[in-house]
Amino acid sequence: MSTTNSQYRLGMIGLGTMGRNLLLNMADKGFAVTGYDKDPKMLAKLEEEGKEHQLKGFADLESFVGSLRTPRTLVLLVPAGQIVDNVIQELKPLLSEGDIIIDSGNSYFTDTTRRVEELAKDGLHFFGMGISGGEEGARFGPSMMPGGDKKAYAEVREILEAVAAKVGNDACVTYIGPGASGHFVKMTHNGIEYAIMQLLAETYQVLKHGFGYDNKQINETFANWNKGPLQSFLVEITAEIFLFKDDKTGNDLVDMIKDEARSKGTGKWTSEIAMDLQLPVPIINEAVSNRDLSKYKSLRSTLAERYPEHSSSKSSISPEQLEQAFYFAVATAYAQGMHLLWQASRQYEYELDLAEIAKIWRGGCIIRAAFLEDIYQAYQRDGGLEHLFLDPQIAGKISAASPALRQLIADAAMSGMALPAYSSALTYFDTIRTARMPSNLIQAQRDFFGAHTFERIDSEGTFHANWNNL
Repeated sequence: MSTTNSQYRLGMIGLGTMGRNLLLNMADKGFAVTGYDKDPKMLAKLEEEGKEHQLKGFADLESFVGSLRTPRTLVLLVPAGQIVDNVIQELKPLLSEGDIIIDSGNSYFTDTTRRVEELAKDGLHFFGMGISGGEEGARFGPSMMPGGDKKAYAEVREILEAVAAKVGNDACVTYIGPGASGHFVKMTHNGIEYAIMQLLAETYQVLKHGFGYDNKQINETFANWNKGPLQSFLVEITAEIFLFKDDKTGNDLVDMIKDEARSKGTGKWTSEIAMDLQLPVPIINEAVSNRDLSKYKSLRSTLAERYPEHSSSKSSISPEQLEQAFYFAVATAYAQGMHLLWQASRQYEYELDLAEIAKIWRGGCIIRAAFLEDIYQAYQRDGGLEHLFLDPQIAGKISAASPALRQLIADAAMSGMALPAYSSALTYFDTIRTARMPSNLIQAQRDFFGAHTFERIDSEGTFHANWNNL
């Protein structure tokens, strides 16, 4: 393969919207980059949108690889799964020792672990790099979570820091850790995203049915929240949604959308891995479950007729109390996600710096929020902090907000309004702050019917009782 015309510092494989926008972002920052795609339409779009930088793409993989400087850096933005493996197999004969492949799709982290190990045998560096921010983020500044060989990261650090979102002078990218740590952190980010979206949906339900607000009032509520401690990207776009008109009917578009939510699986992955690690993330679990439950529209409609609401009473809480309850629940969702990262870092030896992760999530990503500054500062104060609720400043805010959440849940229960994520947040808080849970009874039950043994509070070791001698 000829490399006499090697001129590009980085090559992008996959020129869909995300890949193309990220490549344009890099070109804006002055980097010599190019792309590859089998679809001529994607190549034409790259050339049209990148005409200011005279961006050109390749339809021939060998020519594309040959155009890159060594060590070659290739970024994959293709659908997760088998397609990633297929692309890697096509690339391998064209690459040399020391070349770098960066998978920036939403790959499952164990797939990334496998690819890191397999490609290391050929002297190739493989990165799993989560990217958050959507199409606009890719174009103008995403949050990026690269994990892999630290020396290989040094080769691309300049580019990534240049294109990342900025908060002050801080680039929203950092070296996450070895192996698949980048994709694990991105997966957890998406789990938190699921949780906050579910909480916003439940808040919408309270405002609409509990407060009797119309869409304009709901918009104003979220817009006001976005001016204070609850400021976040998701609150911001939620406010805007309630003003958007439907071209077809002229109605508010939100009212014309079916109440059946879809997903791509990253939230489910977060729940599954949390269970494997025996670390609870119940708000994320509820968010996943409710997306699934929403798909049973016909069954829900039938049951709604069979079991009509037993109460139509309006909520007794104030808008200010609802704001406090939302703060509590969102803080708990972040706390669960960060606790999962704390546990995964030890289980998988990722050596995660939780302060740095919170820091790069402050801008560019979907879960960016003012509260992430509080999280960052908490881990700055104590880098070994096991759980955010242990931080004195966050603990004070959580304690102050808890009465409002209790009242919200009580009102909802009496009116028959389902608030699973809110309820889960309160139950989690009350359970994790319980010094002695009733789990001793479960241990006794297990030993009674299965001789699974139990531990005692006054002696070391495991024990079994002859429960038949009652």
